[in-house]
Amino acid sequence: MSSTTAKSTYLQGFRDGLPFLLVIAPFGLLFGVVGTEAGLNIAEVMGFGVLVIAGAAQFTAVQLMVEDAPTLIVLATSLAVNLRMAMYSAAMVPHLGKARLWQRALVSYSMVDQTYALADQKFQDETAWTLPQKLRYFAGTVTPICSTWYAMTYVGAKLGSSIPPEYALDFAIPITFLALIAPALRTLPHVIAAATSVVVALLCMNVPYSLGIIIAGIAAMIAGAQAELMLKKEPKS
Repeated sequence: MSSTTAKSTYLQGFRDGLPFLLVIAPFGLLFGVVGTEAGLNIAEVMGFGVLVIAGAAQFTAVQLMVEDAPTLIVLATSLAVNLRMAMYSAAMVPHLGKARLWQRALVSYSMVDQTYALADQKFQDETAWTLPQKLRYFAGTVTPICSTWYAMTYVGAKLGSSIPPEYALDFAIPITFLALIAPALRTLPHVIAAATSVVVALLCMNVPYSLGIIIAGIAAMIAGAQAELMLKKEPKS
């Protein structure tokens, strides 16, 4: 593969990642603010942002910590929120599984919802791409997304509660996941799983320590899997 091709695939990933900055920036800013308001110092907030690098799990963990939830509950719930990363990793194995260990380690670290969604779609479209091309594309998506997350988390931690509440930065959270989930609802089992998670999550809103998230996730996986099995059993016309 020529250096020109390598550069072009990286730039494709970089360009594809740019639109997500519209929600990544306020998302990171909001976590920085929430973290400092919860009593964390800047180093602790940045530790969350850089080491965990998982927005939804970070918000969940901080909220549970504020509620004085037991450490085991904080860890279990955060892990449950991030179980989707295991599915993301499994989906990337056919594409990046033959990469070197250090490359796979970097991909694992930087795999977030946005980088996975972009890579998964592109790799399905570009079936002729080689492993180096795929790795460079993934690196391209990571560059704007992760760097912006780090930077805006720091800004939010520094500004703290000085950001006026009327700015309503929390709009970024639902928009981020809607933008990711909507294109993925390609089959009936996908739709059933998504609908089940919404209904069960609403029904379990009052379950303590946000455990309703775990219940909704399990229910969604069961519903989606059952729907797929039933469709496979249907007789072909």
